[in-house]
Amino acid sequence: MSALKSLKRWFIDPQFSRKKQFLRSLDIFKDLRDGELGHLVQALHSRSYREGEVVFVEGDIGRALFILETGAVELTRPGADGKPVPLYQLKPGDFFGEMALLESLPRTATATASEKSHLHLLYKSKLDALLNGEPRIGVTIMSHLARLLSARLRRQNTEMKPVPARND
Repeated sequence: MSALKSLKRWFIDPQFSRKKQFLRSLDIFKDLRDGELGHLVQALHSRSYREGEVVFVEGDIGRALFILETGAVELTRPGADGKPVPLYQLKPGDFFGEMALLESLPRTATATASEKSHLHLLYKSKLDALLNGEPRIGVTIMSHLARLLSARLRRQNTEMKPVPARND
């Protein structure tokens, strides 16, 4: 093995490399270069959640995007009887809470770890810092979010049934 490879192996943090590889596998970050992924890894906050632990509650002010690396997270809203109604089950590689990167408004659902889960959080303040210091990273993320939200809106519009005209 060359001396350079040996030094690289010695100085490169395996956790850092693992996170970079994981992020590289996600569509939202697929257009980032290697060095940009490194900046992104440094901007993320990682956290593990126990089964049943609440990630955030409907009504909380959104401040971060969540990226699920391992485990499962369920999004719910209260039903008419006040009990949680499942909306969506998230799996590894999914991200949620993306609206918090655009505006700091109350969450529209509750997120709960349905099994032991490991998540990465990208706080809006960190994304703003990336936009200033590494604009290409921020623009790439925001561009992907815009396409995602556009696709969701388009899908929602095609699923809506037209309201019959009123005959007064």
